Amino acid sequence: MFLSPNTCPALVLNADFRPLSYFPLSLWSWQDTLKAVFLDRVNVLSEYDREVRSPSFKMKLPSVISLKEYVPIKSTPAFTRFNVFLRDRFSCQYCGDRLPVNDLTFDHVVPRSKGGRTNWTNIVAACGTCNLHKGSRSVKEAGLHLRRRPDQPTMQQLQSIGRSFPPNYLHESWRDFLYWDTELEYDF
Repeated sequence: MFLSPNTCPALVLNADFRPLSYFPLSLWSWQDTLKAVFLDRVNVLSEYDREVRSPSFKMKLPSVISLKEYVPIKSTPAFTRFNVFLRDRFSCQYCGDRLPVNDLTFDHVVPRSKGGRTNWTNIVAACGTCNLHKGSRSVKEAGLHLRRRPDQPTMQQLQSIGRSFPPNYLHESWRDFLYWDTELEYDF
């Protein structure tokens, strides 16, 4: 089977061999990976069967790399729509339905018209139906109940939540470096 180089991303691990990010999974294109290899910024831990060649050089494409220098992980995540959805596990915080990102909105628990702010402790993921039903009323006035009070997560909390959402594609060489909830085989 022919693999295009474009279908061969590299899993990027920090110097401590943990992924830089779980969700989205830290992946680099084959071009960025090769550049980092040639600049001696990474260690190659695993390779694809696919090679890239020039008239005087050939190399297997790396499938897992680790940075040579540790990159500290921020303790405070950026306040983004995606991170709010991840914190809330891609679920409406009113009805509990889990939805794709494209079907989620965010809602101000205390409406802006009543002084509510746009921040971690006042924004929750919501489905369009619940968001429309709530409108500019309070949660109580709308007859809704919050599943979980919104708070500001740490990067470690978001990483932990991200691990419970495995990516659509998972190359076999990545499995030893990702800590998905998979049952380990053991000898009797």
